[in-house]
Amino acid sequence: MPGDSLRGDLRTSKQDLLAGRFIRNAWYMACWSADLAPAGILARSILDEPVVLFRKVDGTPAVLEDRCPHRFAPLSQGRLLPGDRLRCAYHGLEFDATGACVLNPHGARQIPTRARVASWPVVERHQAIWVWLGDGPADPALVPNFKVLDDVPEHCVTRLDYIRIEANYKLIVDNLLDLSHTSYLHAGTLGNADTIGSTVDVDQDGGDILVTRLATNARPPGRSAMQWPDHPERVDVFTRMRWMAPSTLNLLTGICEIGAPWETGTGLHALHMLTPETTRSTHYFFTAVRFGLRTTDPAVNREIQEKIAAQRRYAFEIEDAPVIEAQQRSIERAPRPLSPVVLSVDAGTVRFRHAIERLEAAETG
Repeated sequence: MPGDSLRGDLRTSKQDLLAGRFIRNAWYMACWSADLAPAGILARSILDEPVVLFRKVDGTPAVLEDRCPHRFAPLSQGRLLPGDRLRCAYHGLEFDATGACVLNPHGARQIPTRARVASWPVVERHQAIWVWLGDGPADPALVPNFKVLDDVPEHCVTRLDYIRIEANYKLIVDNLLDLSHTSYLHAGTLGNADTIGSTVDVDQDGGDILVTRLATNARPPGRSAMQWPDHPERVDVFTRMRWMAPSTLNLLTGICEIGAPWETGTGLHALHMLTPETTRSTHYFFTAVRFGLRTTDPAVNREIQEKIAAQRRYAFEIEDAPVIEAQQRSIERAPRPLSPVVLSVDAGTVRFRHAIERLEAAETG
């Protein structure tokens, strides 16, 4: 049995989830571009690092350590000044976009050698701001590919959304790579009884992991039916989740006529950007791009767009998050390492855990 052959491959323990191991040499989404105003300051914790983001005069973003080297007050509580200077609210030290202290207003105004904060590479792409907190070369070509968000009609993109989940990011990736739960946790909207028996295939595309589920001759789930008002009574329901290391995912999902190519149907590119905040919490950014629209009325498309956004937020915040957060608490309370029963639907999750372990080992030596 598939479950027997995978037994023990998905070991989970407090030590695994709380050890503070992150893949540092990678691009992580810090925020949506629209969330960082020209004169604004945004504080975030990423990989247990307090960071502060702001836009320079030329509009490009900068990312600094959010901790003044004097008394360790958060720089994010300070003020952005002309000339790309961030002034600490506590004693007025000013720092430029490279992290160097450029003004000490006290005494002889000498600047101590250690008066500087860390700065990190930052790239703005795909309507998002990405930061690199590792010590390896920050290659912009390695920013996760979400070009589906570029130059797309406004009515095809749902809300650029965000929630915070109090759980380790690995548990959220597990959830997304095993979509068998949609038939239960999201029954009626993302799955139904006909999708329980979907075939599952796991493939590798370079460093990416692809998990494909197909239910043929099935009734369309509620969200897919909404996007195709005059849909056939029975359709093929397809999902293909692509995991891109370490924690971003792109889901192609929809319905099409039985036996037809997927691109002839209608559905979504559902995007998931997970950024570890701490070992116990995760920034969860998400949006979706519609394809194969079967409705032409602008008012109808706007209504569908808003319903999809609301359904996705409800699914993640009200249905997924409580279960995943309860998993986190359950694992933390366990007096011993846990070795879960593994089912055939866990093939993608097992592949992900092996891949992330290899990346962690490579970074730590």
